[in-house]
Amino acid sequence: MTICVRCLVSGRVQGVFFRASTRQQASSLGITGYVRNLPDGRVEVVACGECGAVAQLKAWLTKGPPQAGVTGVVYESLEAQTYQSFSVR
Repeated sequence: MTICVRCLVSGRVQGVFFRASTRQQASSLGITGYVRNLPDGRVEVVACGECGAVAQLKAWLTKGPPQAGVTGVVYESLEAQTYQSFSVR
């Protein structure tokens, strides 16, 4: 079953290769969607894919790449959306 979630990641997540690392992780899991920096310092991730793959990405987001310092992740379910790939915005 395909699901879509929006994740808001807080902490030291900008300027530490978070978006590029998230794109690599999502693409390796077959997830589509996007990642982008928000003006308030958080990173937004929209991820669509199989339940198990999205669960793996959500678990990865709680840590992020080695340079990051994630302090929290908020998740919300979204209506099914269609993306061709996973992109950095």
